[in-house]
Amino acid sequence: MLPFRVIDRVKFVVERQLVKGAGFQLLVVGVFIGLISLVGGLLVLPQAATFDGIGSAIWWAFLRLTDPGYLGDDVGTWQRFVSTLLTISGYVVFMGTLVAILTRWLIAKMGDLERGLTPVTLKNHIVVLGWSNQTLPLLSELLGSSGRMRRFLEKHDTQRLNLVVLSEHASAAQVHELRTEPGIGRKARQIILRSGMAIQPDALHRVACLDAAAVIVPSAAHEAGTLLTSDVETVKALLSIAAQARHLNAPLPFVVAEMQDIRKHPVIERAYPGEVEVVGGDATISRLMVQNVLHPGLSEIYNELLTAGEGNEIYIRGGERLAGMTLGELSTQRPQAIVLGILKPEGKGWNVNLIAPTDTPIESRDRVIMLARDYTETEANPKLDALPPITRDAIRKHQRQRAERPRTILVLGWNRRVPSLIAEFGSYTDQQFHIDIVSVVPGAERERDITRYIHEHHEVTCRHIEADYMVEDELRKVRPADYDAVILLSSDRLASGEEADARAMVGYLQLEDILAESRRRPQLIMELSDPDNRHLMYGHQSEMMISPMILSHVLAQVALRRELRVVLDELFTAGGAEIQFRDPQDYPLPASADFRVLEKMLSAEGELALGIFRHQADERGRHLMMNPPRDTHLDLQAGDRLVVMAHT
Repeated sequence: MLPFRVIDRVKFVVERQLVKGAGFQLLVVGVFIGLISLVGGLLVLPQAATFDGIGSAIWWAFLRLTDPGYLGDDVGTWQRFVSTLLTISGYVVFMGTLVAILTRWLIAKMGDLERGLTPVTLKNHIVVLGWSNQTLPLLSELLGSSGRMRRFLEKHDTQRLNLVVLSEHASAAQVHELRTEPGIGRKARQIILRSGMAIQPDALHRVACLDAAAVIVPSAAHEAGTLLTSDVETVKALLSIAAQARHLNAPLPFVVAEMQDIRKHPVIERAYPGEVEVVGGDATISRLMVQNVLHPGLSEIYNELLTAGEGNEIYIRGGERLAGMTLGELSTQRPQAIVLGILKPEGKGWNVNLIAPTDTPIESRDRVIMLARDYTETEANPKLDALPPITRDAIRKHQRQRAERPRTILVLGWNRRVPSLIAEFGSYTDQQFHIDIVSVVPGAERERDITRYIHEHHEVTCRHIEADYMVEDELRKVRPADYDAVILLSSDRLASGEEADARAMVGYLQLEDILAESRRRPQLIMELSDPDNRHLMYGHQSEMMISPMILSHVLAQVALRRELRVVLDELFTAGGAEIQFRDPQDYPLPASADFRVLEKMLSAEGELALGIFRHQADERGRHLMMNPPRDTHLDLQAGDRLVVMAHT
């Protein structure tokens, strides 16, 4: 072994001190200043008789080192030469190094503060764990829900909404995104960013999860094939929150968690003993897609009900102030809303009764389901005239007509949601589907994923075609015009949602060119992953579903009113109540009928009128007119359809 040089040992000792932080760095600089002062004092002591001793000489050197103004007081060539060297050394060591250390320390501290490493000291706030393409729509939903939010704040006895977002790397760029996001803007000051990951216990403490009124855990994006999935992170985060609560003997907060694989619902309940609502991300989007295939045009209804902006939403009102009334009496006193049904307590959950008879009594523990444009429209307004009563007796179930042949579906692309989509198609046992899946992913891998997800027998026939729909010749060979419906999926195998959407939109435009050459046009459904792309396809002829916006709406609204989840599950799954389109010719409507007449006629059939779907779009490109004023004349034209809720 070669011997170490003395200089190497000195460098090593100095390095170990400097890396300990600004305090030790200042200490090292102080030692150097002392050594320079000592050397300077020893150099001038023999040549000057003005010094009383070594201490006086060292003090003289220290003054020249720290303040160049003393240079004019020195006498003699040697003393002035040493004084000049000391002054130059002072510029380098005392001023330059000292300022550099303090500046670097201050910048580092500011950087730590900007990274959001300081624990928040809030209570009854809302925590969002994770930053993804769902975060901005989710925050916009929470900040825009004025009526529900007011009730939420009153329930938790707080005056102001505070949102805390846990991001892996909180940065100024994310703050800029918040300020430029429509629906947030100046409200960004109500949002606090903190750095960390949901699977880190110290990060959960940093956002004060145990003091939160609600914790929302949206699904995070992961590369296909990785062992660390979003569901694994969600379960680990819930385990950490539960462990912290046990350690501190604190109550558990209410959690709304998104699970990509809804089959892991029992795992969530086992991991988290507190109040939790689980939203199946893949299952929710799959249900909407399948119902849209069964009822073409339904996507516009979902985009109104399940995204932020103008239009109608589903509201849940408590029965405390409505006890003693019937649903029919409530309907007459809410002329701007549509009463959809009622929730009755059943064990630890709720029994959902949509399109309930109008004579159903409301009890204090019940919850009433309404459709309205604003939360205030679900409250009593003495300035508005009451509506005449309408009677709806027992629910009538309508048998869905079985198709003479299987519906043919072409799926372009592949993502983790496809097995759930196939399972949802299979849940409609009264229908038959033949599905062709076109993707560059090997067919054996796709078949394995579907088989792992669906164990029981199902009537869905799947055929896997290995091709790239971005190549025009390969897409032409598939003959998309021969199918009843074509679904364009956003890939989860690309680096970002922007890239996945770019591929899907280019594929859609190429598909339109091919369909323009055919007389037959199938139904087109396109899924997008990035909410910022929703305005790029203006004037498109497909039905668009922006998954992050829909899931963000569901997560936000369930966090504010947890009973909403069971209502959406009832509405979007096979069986029970569904939103459907009906031909006006099936009902004896008079020529001058208004929406009130339509309500009365459908009520006699055990159905619920929701609105009109126009064949011709208006100036904004919208076909849907949902929950219009009761005195609005229908003015039905050829191709118009009725939007109803009915049991099948």
